[in-house]
This record gives sequence, C-alpha cells and structure tokens, in this order.
Amino acid sequence: MNQEENLFFKMIYEVSDYAIIMLDSEGNVMNWNIGAQRIKGYTADEIVGKSFKNFYTENDKAEGKPEELLQIAKNHGTARDEGWRKKKDGSFFWGSITITAIHDDQGAITGFSKVTRDLTERKNAENELIEHSKELEKKNRELEQFAYIASHDLQEPLRTITCLHELLRAKFIDTLDENTIQVLDYINEATQRMRSLIHGLLDYSRIGKESQWVDVDVNKLIKDVQIDLKILIEDAQAEITIDNLPVISAFEIEIRQMFTNLITNAIKFRAAGQKPIIHISGNEKKGVWTFSVQDNGIGIPKAFHEKIFVIFQRLHSRETYEGTGIGLAHCHKIAQLHKGDIWVESEEGKGSTFYFSVDTQKIKAE
Repeated sequence: MNQEENLFFKMIYEVSDYAIIMLDSEGNVMNWNIGAQRIKGYTADEIVGKSFKNFYTENDKAEGKPEELLQIAKNHGTARDEGWRKKKDGSFFWGSITITAIHDDQGAITGFSKVTRDLTERKNAENELIEHSKELEKKNRELEQFAYIASHDLQEPLRTITCLHELLRAKFIDTLDENTIQVLDYINEATQRMRSLIHGLLDYSRIGKESQWVDVDVNKLIKDVQIDLKILIEDAQAEITIDNLPVISAFEIEIRQMFTNLITNAIKFRAAGQKPIIHISGNEKKGVWTFSVQDNGIGIPKAFHEKIFVIFQRLHSRETYEGTGIGLAHCHKIAQLHKGDIWVESEEGKGSTFYFSVDTQKIKAE
C-alpha cells in the first residue's frame, strides 16, 4: 500500500459519523472504522470476518433482506434501505444504508462498500409527530362527536325553554308583574345566547371538513362579502377601499368567512358616532400571500393581541358590543387551514390592522 492509499484508508477509519465498512463478495466484514464501532458497538476484532447479517433484526433475516440488498447492489450497482438495525448489546438503531458493488478491472464483483448513518433521533422525532397527529385526529373526532351532540341533544332543551317562555308570556302576560316579565326576558336572552354559542361551536368544528382547494378571485369574493353586509355597511356609513388583489388557491367558503368576520369586526368595534374607514390590501413574498384589513376603530391593548384569537375570549361586555367571542377563533383556524397565520397590530384608541397569510407553496405541495 503506497502512502496515498494509506492516507485514504486512515481518513475513512477516522470518520465517526458514518459506519464505513468493506464486505467481501459473500457479505462478510473485511474492515471496520471508528464510526462503525460507535454506531454498532462492536470492535474490529469482534466483527471482522463475520457476516453483515449480524446487524439485522431476526425478522429481516427471516425474510432474507440482507441477501436481497446484496442482490440489488449486484444487479443495479447500488442498494439503499432504511430500517431498524441491531447493535452488539441487542438494542436497535434506525439506520440509513447504502451498499455499493465493487468491481475489478474485468468488471467482476469483488465485494461491496457499506455506508450506514444512525438516524434514530430523526426517526424518533417522526414517530412522535405521527403519534401527535394520531392524537390530534382523535381529538378532532371527539370534537365532531361533540358537534353532533350539540346540534341535537343540547338544542332540544333550548327549544323547550323557548317554547315554555312563549307559552308563559302568551297565557299570563296580563297577570304578570314587571319584575316577572323582566325575569322571563332574561331567560329568553340567555337561551338565545346559548343557541348562538352552540351554532358558533358547530361552525368552528366544520371549518375545512368538506371544502376543496379552488382558485379564488379575492377581489370578487370581497365584493360578494360587501353585498352580504350591505345593510350593516350602510347603517354604519362605512367606507371600504380595496387594493387590486390576486387569484389564489384556497378554501373559498372559509376565506369568505375570514373576510366577513374581519370586516364585520372593523365596523362593529368603533367609537360611538365614528364613521368606519376600512382598507383591505395584500402582498406576496416567496409564495406566501399576506392580506391585511385595516380600520380606524377603538383599537386593542397590546396585552390582548394574542388572547383575542382564543375561542370565547371577549374584551368587552355584551351590553357594549354584541357577539359570542368565537369569530376571531374561526379566523385563526382558517389561517392555519391555509398553512398560514393571523395576527394583529393595534393600539388602544388608534385602530387595528389584522393580517393573515396564505402559503400557496405549501398548498400546491399537498
């Protein structure tokens, strides 16, 4: 062996992140580097001369995987695989393996090089992600089940209370004193609020369930939203301006709901006697569209910039501003559905700008 070859083999021997070994034509180990000892646990004296099958699980050996990989390398030059491999102490690691056939000058196979990388940490992280996804799926099923119960069982007693309220008012209105009538009104208002909360939960649970990605003309969509909100806009004398907006791939119903909620809030949360001025714009960067809805309303204290997106969180009493506290939670879920996010920039008394993003690159990749 000349000096150059000796330097090359020393370089391979010193590599610690990869197990780099040579196999003879039958798959027996011919040499052993530091990386192989670190990953697999054997010293060179313990493993050189023995079959590389020792690294495979009993199930893999029973199915003939070691022989199959060598045959693939013989036929195609290279074989690649990932799977659990066994260490000297009997424990397992997740290995990424590349086996390459080595030929002599006449083209005959004289052996194989085998490079192994320990990817156990990555595999464990993937398994945790899978388990998290399963748990999330389970919770979503539970939410759907709750939504079903809410749409049937919970609404039935509300209907009963409403009917009893109407019956009592119709039959005894002339005999009831003012305090009793007020109590009946409180009952009716509470029932209506409960019904609104249930409907809000149902809408929240349905977001994205039956929708499909379609091309959405955001300009046209907002014009349609303005038609839907025509009475609200005219009553408040709201002024809405819109930049030229794109056609994007999105869930149309949910994006429409997003703009409806944000425009409605911009009109609702204004100072008494104030004319709402709303501006809607959007910009794109590296496949991510960020839309904004800016208003001149009452603003939001910085301490509540994140809290407002949590379901049923309200900053104001129902007497001051109506609502269930679920609209912005809907917006948050819709933004996540579009691989994006939603946030607000605001100061109390100086208006708010709500931003939400739609990652078209991730959407196209699905």
